Amino acid sequence: MTRFDAATEEERLKLFADAATAHRARSSEVMTVDVDPDSDITEGGEVPPWIQLAGTELILDCTDGELDRLKGLLGEFPEFRIDELVSPEEAEGTNAVVTARSDANRVAGFIERAFREVYGLDDDYRAWVTAI
Repeated sequence: MTRFDAATEEERLKLFADAATAHRARSSEVMTVDVDPDSDITEGGEVPPWIQLAGTELILDCTDGELDRLKGLLGEFPEFRIDELVSPEEAEGTNAVVTARSDANRVAGFIERAFREVYGLDDDYRAWVTAI
């Protein structure tokens, strides 16, 4: 891979698919997609969202509202399912592990929609693949 960030939907979909393909080809431990912390996407100094791919699992941290939206989004991805939800007492929110048995393009589409629909990002957010 030669590029690691993208700011349009078309570019992000290609970036996410290329990164998922590279992650699987390398059998790496994890692929991480972060939202650019310098962009104007969060309010009140919140940490920007991130999504990780570990083999066939997608890992996301969600508030209660985000978790409800994630469950709704999964209804459109029948080959994806929640395998684990962990809500530590010392943390606000839930860590969701979603099994994603699908090709890189479908995974990329899910990641894009999760950032937009689960986390409520605008269509011009910038994402970085920070680990492959």
